[in-house]
Amino acid sequence: MRRPTKDSAESQRKITRRGLVLGGAMAGFMGLLALRMRHLQVDQADQFRLLADENRINIRLIPPARGRIFDREGRIVAENIPSYRINIVREEAGDVDEVIERLSRLVRLDPEELAKAREDLSKLRGDTPVTVADRVTWEDISRVAVNTPALPGVTPEVGLSRHYPMEDDYAHLVGYVGPVNERDLDRIDAPDALLLLPRFQIGKIGVESQLEETLRGTAGTKRVEVNAAGRVMREIDRVEGEAGRDIQLSVDNALQSYVHARLSGESAAAVVIDCDSGDLLACASAPSFDPNLFVRGISVADYRALLDNKYRPLPNKAVQGIYPPGSTFKMVTALAALEDGQVDPNETVYCPGHMEVSGRRFHCWKRVGHGNVDLHRSLRDSCDVYYYEMATRVGIEKISAMARRLGLGIAHDLPLTSVAGGLTPTKDWKLVNRGEAWLVGDSVNAAIGQGFVLASPLQLAVMTARLATGRSVTPRLVKSIDGVEQPTGHGEPMGLNENHLRQIRQAMYAVSNNRRGTAYGSRIIEDAFRMAGKTGTSQVRNITAAERARGVFRNEDLPWERRDHALYVDFAPVENPKVAVAVIVEHGGGGSRAAAPVARDITLQALYGGDPPLEAYPAKDRDRIRTQQEELRRARPGSGRDGSDRA
Repeated sequence: MRRPTKDSAESQRKITRRGLVLGGAMAGFMGLLALRMRHLQVDQADQFRLLADENRINIRLIPPARGRIFDREGRIVAENIPSYRINIVREEAGDVDEVIERLSRLVRLDPEELAKAREDLSKLRGDTPVTVADRVTWEDISRVAVNTPALPGVTPEVGLSRHYPMEDDYAHLVGYVGPVNERDLDRIDAPDALLLLPRFQIGKIGVESQLEETLRGTAGTKRVEVNAAGRVMREIDRVEGEAGRDIQLSVDNALQSYVHARLSGESAAAVVIDCDSGDLLACASAPSFDPNLFVRGISVADYRALLDNKYRPLPNKAVQGIYPPGSTFKMVTALAALEDGQVDPNETVYCPGHMEVSGRRFHCWKRVGHGNVDLHRSLRDSCDVYYYEMATRVGIEKISAMARRLGLGIAHDLPLTSVAGGLTPTKDWKLVNRGEAWLVGDSVNAAIGQGFVLASPLQLAVMTARLATGRSVTPRLVKSIDGVEQPTGHGEPMGLNENHLRQIRQAMYAVSNNRRGTAYGSRIIEDAFRMAGKTGTSQVRNITAAERARGVFRNEDLPWERRDHALYVDFAPVENPKVAVAVIVEHGGGGSRAAAPVARDITLQALYGGDPPLEAYPAKDRDRIRTQQEELRRARPGSGRDGSDRA
């Protein structure tokens, strides 16, 4: 059937309108495409030309700034300083040997460092930056930057390197950082990606090691654009990481520096503890070493010199070293006897110079004996026979229990490497470890701090602080982290009889202030700062009957390594104890001669906050002390309490 002419015309008009709309839309779309193509081909031509040359985007880790370490007054102990280095990326370099050869014409490359870099380049992923030259000069960086077109894959960088401005003063406490090695990775269950970066440094010993995760921080990332030649064209974006947290130690720079200077020339250790807070105000081991030597990798010659030194500078004697405490242990035995009701303070024991126990003669240090001695005199004169008698009454179990109560035989929880637990022996301990039954003679030896008993200077300082306060004072090394104060070691009362503690303190006071006391020559004259102490001498060799018969050799007549260790512990002031001090001088001979003068000087420095007036010393010592103070000031420039640090 034929459609009307009117309908056909209307249909034609609709088709025409639709065609125009569709055509217009297509024209608009084509116009947009043309504009977009012009933008891509003209406006962004340079960018896409680079991409056409096989440019690509790399994501690289940004090592975070390591947390800094400060002393108790906010003075720097460990910091980060700018360090220039030159890196190379293997897969961007192409012919690595050729690039390194070109680089060597511009910058001096250390053979050992280069060998390590080649090793890293061969075993690490191809896109990992490897350092070929570290701590180069700004001039070196400039030459490399100018010649980057001829050095594909080579990138000059500015990083941070650890620096220890106090040098050897904090070596054993703070420790040092060094490049990550295979042993480090083996002891970590899931290593942080940062640790896999070549030459990335982590803590090796001391606080740097024990608080590694706190100090390390978290990595940032950056996206960089590199061309086919391996040259970085631009940095696209960057996400900063989180810097490590800052740590404030309880130690005082000036006191720490003084203690190191005072121990100079000896194989020794000293600990100063705040009796109220438990803060370690100083903790020194001598001789020491410069931790900056280890940051980039110590040379074989320098390391060999440290290993061959008979005074053993590498171990931290203050916390790792364990020694027979000698007569400094007598307070433990006396307090155990008092608390157990085995002796009255006024009771006397006769000392003829020796005591027979199970058919064996145990000698007193004074060959002719002390006669009748009570508790007070036994400590003042350091009579051995009195404590032999106490051992037979009390027994080793109660003596060792009291020792642990006073902080001996415990590995105190400090962020330090290899904190020693010492040894407070028991019958079971000997049976398990020696396969032998405990003997009465073992108890007699232990009663005077010999035999199996072992303690560190740190433990002896804690023991002294607890005797001085009656509280379970606990040592604290970290004062705050990022400004957040850490719990103190003030401690709770130990529940000991206060009258018994008073008896011990009075006897220790007599050691230092009575003319017959073993440390009277090293007393403090200033009444407000009078100290109470105890000398100790621990044997490192057996004295045979034949040697006693012909006369025991004096320490000064023996080779150094066969001489006795010298010890001294004290607290001051007597009426209101502020500090407790422990000193050991390895193979120093008698405690009264070698250790007590050192401890007295350290105690006065801690109490006065600097060099004490000469009036605090006995008159006969003042000229010597004046000269000594001048020498020690020269030995520790810039370490005063005016806020300056040693450069």
